[in-house]
Amino acid sequence: MATIKERFKSTSDVVAAEIKELLKEHGSKKIGEVTLSQIYQGMRGITGLVTETSLLDAQEGIRFRGYSIPELQQKLPKANGGTEPLPEGLFHLMLLGELPSDDDVHDITANWQRRSHVPNHVFAAIEALPLDSHPMTQFVVAIMALQTESKFAERYAKGMAKKDYWEAVFDDSMDLIARLPRVAAYIYRRKYKNEDHIHPDGLLDWAGNFAHMLGYEDETFRELMRLYMTIHADHEGGNVSAHTTHLVGSALSDPYLSLAAGMNGLAGPLHGLANQEVIKWILEMREELGVELPGNVQIEAYVKKTLNEGKVVPGYGHAVLRKTDPRFAAQMEFGKKHMPDDPLVQTVWNIYETVPPILQSLGKIKNPWPNVDAHSGALLVHYGLVEYEFYTVLFGVSRALGVLASLCWDRALGFPLERPKSVTTELVKDWLKGEGEIWGD
Repeated sequence: MATIKERFKSTSDVVAAEIKELLKEHGSKKIGEVTLSQIYQGMRGITGLVTETSLLDAQEGIRFRGYSIPELQQKLPKANGGTEPLPEGLFHLMLLGELPSDDDVHDITANWQRRSHVPNHVFAAIEALPLDSHPMTQFVVAIMALQTESKFAERYAKGMAKKDYWEAVFDDSMDLIARLPRVAAYIYRRKYKNEDHIHPDGLLDWAGNFAHMLGYEDETFRELMRLYMTIHADHEGGNVSAHTTHLVGSALSDPYLSLAAGMNGLAGPLHGLANQEVIKWILEMREELGVELPGNVQIEAYVKKTLNEGKVVPGYGHAVLRKTDPRFAAQMEFGKKHMPDDPLVQTVWNIYETVPPILQSLGKIKNPWPNVDAHSGALLVHYGLVEYEFYTVLFGVSRALGVLASLCWDRALGFPLERPKSVTTELVKDWLKGEGEIWGD
């Protein structure tokens, strides 16, 4: 039976040939227009990337290789006795474009277990940081310290042929994904559990072992980690962490450098740090109101107070989505199954009933619905993982699955250095007066 590496090579060769023919026949066709507001306001809606692993539809939500999150929950292999999808299966799907068998998933689990050793100098790099360093700072430093292990960097320095780039990127990506749970758990236990570290359990799946190393042995928490790692893995290619990883990788920076850059983007409050902001806002609301389970009227008053202070309600709205995030819905389903009476989780549901109508009444907000960050923190707190500064690291471990699978595709398809044209406002003003050309080659 062919390995996942061999299967990826065969699959990507076919796609590369298809793309070559597409460009030969249709390469000069225009796919859209760009407005001034788009180039001044974050390039929203400009189609300028190809990402094979997932596609985000404003009305339907994320689809991984055509499969919705409910379909993934149904079709991807599960752990023995479990009901949530194994992230190994999603990685297989993103990489190969086909649903995996149980054996496929077990092979990936075993592959990552073999690759999971973290060199001692990586732990030393983490230990060199002050204990009060943000977990994401420690996480990025650890990824950079791991870069000494890069097969791509080593082979490129020796004169690797361009046709072999994909293979070295594939090996680096597999190594990185295998090692990230160990690194992340080490940071968590160092910062929050008096450096009482827990060794890996080689009998567990990737996400289950991560839960174990964090110190949570409840089987339903392992199930939560399997779900969490699956639904946070990818969100097409234009989000900050995915685009940054792709952009840096286009310079032939190795996967360690590329992922570290992407994780620095994830650490921003408008991206991955938002899950930290959500739970902080909810806890502050409960403290100010003096109740454990605020009612809808109380939540409405607090939401309006937040908005009147010129602040946003964290966890609501999305740059692309125009409906309730399917990732929010998956987590709500998990909560109703495993913790329906938890006051904090119930508060999240009460907020969900209260906030969208308020935002809709303002008339300026395109998406008043919750995104993935609106729910995840409450589920983690239920199990005792209350250290919300760490939540973005969890997000980062998951997001590595998607951005590194995509990076493998970038190199397999031979994508070039990304270098869009930029202009000055002065040139824009000249162009509007009919003087000069705004569009470059």
